[in-house]
Amino acid sequence: MTRSIVVTGGGTGIGRATAARFAAAGEAVTILGRRADVLAETAAQLGATAVVCDVSDPEALTAALPQLPAQVDVLVNNAGGNTDLQRPAAGTLADVAAAWRANLDANLLSAVLTTTLLADRLQAGGTVVGIGSIAADRGSGGGAYGATKAGLATWNIDLAGQLGPRGITANVVSCGYIAETEFFADRLTDERRATLVGQTKTGRAGTPDDVAALIEYLASPGARHITAQVINVNGGAFPSR
Repeated sequence: MTRSIVVTGGGTGIGRATAARFAAAGEAVTILGRRADVLAETAAQLGATAVVCDVSDPEALTAALPQLPAQVDVLVNNAGGNTDLQRPAAGTLADVAAAWRANLDANLLSAVLTTTLLADRLQAGGTVVGIGSIAADRGSGGGAYGATKAGLATWNIDLAGQLGPRGITANVVSCGYIAETEFFADRLTDERRATLVGQTKTGRAGTPDDVAALIEYLASPGARHITAQVINVNGGAFPSR
């Protein structure tokens, strides 16, 4: 039976790779994003449905609801990113507050709002996946971004408890350095990239498809007893036991 997949931030990077995997498997995919042109191009290439929406905006999400599937089997809360990379350095307390709120909206509130909006449409045996970050564990240079991703992981535990009785799993895929995305906004130097790759045990950058493959597995029949977890995709840059 064809499943209904919803991916936020589905126009590029990890979101696009995730949407592509599910589309290639014959699933019905809906991608959300803020940039109409990017979203439309990706949707056309993948055979997906595009819904232009800022998922951190409650009014925009509510307005988009009629365009979203009536039943949702897999929800991937991928939208987000380090919003500090596109902001000037904070000079006042008001600047600091605005910077933290921007990261909170993009990385945590977006997932909370989207999941809440679609909660009644999530189907038994379904899956919710959030995209976390190595910055949540390292606490080094992550600032507000890392803190909000840590918040995402904690919220996911409660979410798993809420959805578990309905047979729905909820997990976070925590990413290390993933190349071929817009995360660094073209500001990643060759030196910094070499450092990030050097921190891995695999000796390479991650790819969007590395993350998408794990998301696909978490949504598979073989992963029905995996929930309330943070699963790392970082090439060993931040090991766990």
